[in-house]
Amino acid sequence: MGGFFGVATKEDCVFDLFFGIDYHSHLGTRRAGMAVYDFENGFDKSIHDIESSPFRTKFIKDFEEMRGNFGVGCISDFEAQPILVRSHHGSFAITTVGRINNSEEIVKNIISKKTHFFEMQNGAINQTELVAALINQKDNFIEGIRYAQEIIDGSMSMLILTPKGIYAVRDRLGRTPVVIGHKEEGFCASFESYAYLNLGYTDYKELAPGEVVVFDSENLKTLVSPENDMKICTFLWVYYGYPSSSYEGTSVELMRYNCGKCLAERDKGKVTPDTVAGIPDSGIAHAVGYANASGIHYTRPFVKYTPTWPRSFMPGIQTKRNLIAKMKLIPIHDLIEGKSLLLIDDSIVRGTQLSETTEFLYNSGAKEVHIRTGCPPVMFACKYLNFSRSTSVMELMTRRAIKELEGCDPDDAIVSQYTDPDSEKYKNMIEVIRQKLHFTSLAYLRLDDMLDSIGIDHSKLCTYCWTGKE
Repeated sequence: MGGFFGVATKEDCVFDLFFGIDYHSHLGTRRAGMAVYDFENGFDKSIHDIESSPFRTKFIKDFEEMRGNFGVGCISDFEAQPILVRSHHGSFAITTVGRINNSEEIVKNIISKKTHFFEMQNGAINQTELVAALINQKDNFIEGIRYAQEIIDGSMSMLILTPKGIYAVRDRLGRTPVVIGHKEEGFCASFESYAYLNLGYTDYKELAPGEVVVFDSENLKTLVSPENDMKICTFLWVYYGYPSSSYEGTSVELMRYNCGKCLAERDKGKVTPDTVAGIPDSGIAHAVGYANASGIHYTRPFVKYTPTWPRSFMPGIQTKRNLIAKMKLIPIHDLIEGKSLLLIDDSIVRGTQLSETTEFLYNSGAKEVHIRTGCPPVMFACKYLNFSRSTSVMELMTRRAIKELEGCDPDDAIVSQYTDPDSEKYKNMIEVIRQKLHFTSLAYLRLDDMLDSIGIDHSKLCTYCWTGKE
């Protein structure tokens, strides 16, 4: 995944830029960068690896030394960015959030015009460099941005830093958010709506799908009008969004409460646990919603030790991520021993960490461990955003269960037969997953309940990873 932040102020912008980027640290774990433009000294840029140290630690020297009136920056799970480009448009810096599925085709087309790209270590092309190259195919920024949006199969939101101001661009189907904040000293653009609040900005506007604006410290102007259709990623509310985030007017925390409430209503008369708990921190809001709706006590049978541990999915090797996730959880035995626990997490993707957590609870004396999830079974790999480092769709727990039931690696057509929660195939899949992961019982949130919990028109929400439908 990834997130970006851009700011244009009358005085130096680096303080706002630094902390605005830092507030996106939950969205990426590998690279981060800042680029600024100073009216006197021109462009400056810094990129660091943040796999072993958080953003603030790595960029404190840059924070103290960089100066600029305009700036953009990002947290990224993949390519190094922002990149600084010199072209017939002049010099500019660009940072992106999204995914390009047809990058090889685009690269071949551009290379045929006798230009070149720098390859990353895995042989891939930095997608932000590729977007810059597409923009440079046209005579001006607006034509170039629209051309890039049209030709890219996937999604692409971006911030472009120029000596005259910052272009903010939302993906043409609005799969990711871009919001604008304003204060007397200037404007900012952000992936996350809360990232600028403590910096003194107030909400100015949320860009609509396909909308392009440009701003400096004094003014903001819309250059490309919004598209009619939207398919914002529902997984933003389910997992990636921070609790204080809000997308399309819907609070992430409130949506998760609502999901927990729906789970409790579906569970009436089916299970009678002693307590309800959430996987820290991803399932806590759902568990609070469940407890409030069911009347079953909410407890914290384990806590996460975070002062020195990195994030659980930070290492590139899955086994190491699993180990760190397990080592971070500290049991509170008085709340576990002899208890029937109902535990909620936001989702089950591979299932490995949740299985180990369940074993951890049994080993700590739990009598029963019932599992509920805050979204439907994840069945398809996302085609629109870089949500996971998974190299194979068969890493999904659902696919492995269906393979066991079908006796072969299932294609998408077979998998689609297992998406209806009222079907026997679906129930059989859930039972296989329950047995494999050693849960006392297992239930997933229904798709209709999840979409109702968001509270906006269902047609505006992307549900591909659950339904396989565009």
